[in-house]
Amino acid sequence: MNQSVKKALKLLNLFDEKNYELSLKEISERANLPKPTAYRLLTTLESMNYVYKLKENEHDSRYRLGLKLLELGQLVSDQLEVRRIAYPYMEKLANDIQEAVHLVVINHREAIYIEKVESNKAIRLYTRIGKSSPLYIGSGPKMLLANLSEEKQEEILDEAENKINRETFKKELSRIRTEGYSYSIGEQDENTTGISYPIYDYRNQVIAALTVSGLSTYFEGENLTEIKTKTEETAARISRKLGFRGYIQGVVN
Repeated sequence: MNQSVKKALKLLNLFDEKNYELSLKEISERANLPKPTAYRLLTTLESMNYVYKLKENEHDSRYRLGLKLLELGQLVSDQLEVRRIAYPYMEKLANDIQEAVHLVVINHREAIYIEKVESNKAIRLYTRIGKSSPLYIGSGPKMLLANLSEEKQEEILDEAENKINRETFKKELSRIRTEGYSYSIGEQDENTTGISYPIYDYRNQVIAALTVSGLSTYFEGENLTEIKTKTEETAARISRKLGFRGYIQGVVN
């Protein structure tokens, strides 16, 4: 780990329920750092809202944790909440359609699989909780990308410039938003298909994708229709449980 990053994180770890406010002198002594070094690190953390400088005089400054940590903590809390709420619905869906079911969220500029219910079929796909993927590969990641702001989409597409046909891919994102679901065929694993529907929260924002995946031979005809219908209904039920009260295309409230 970069030593400056390690030292900065060490400073943040000095704060707790008994030490919610610390002086520069206290921070320097407890972190075993020279005062100028501690001040420089704190100034960087302050500029990014990780700490807040309470007051300053000619002798010392005092600091508290900043609101950025509250924001990040809320993101973690939201992810834990959606996992807890979604899991029983995912179990039922997996039992109903006999395919693997995943819960996918955005982590910085990637998609990460935060929950999974395995299929009971003898042949299973190799996926795992914690797996990450570019946002332009796979039905779940593409669903999440399609619901980002246009500005963020462009930033991610800039990074993938040599890996996708930009105009074709933008048309696909538009189709996903219009039709309300995404799909992929052989994008992450050969001979597999993925179908994903959005999960909304109480702010009417897409916070996760509910993804069903399996061998492409099972995603055909009436079986495909049943998979899509039940996955869409399950995503809607999870969204309602999270407080979403808006309209979901194709789902009767």
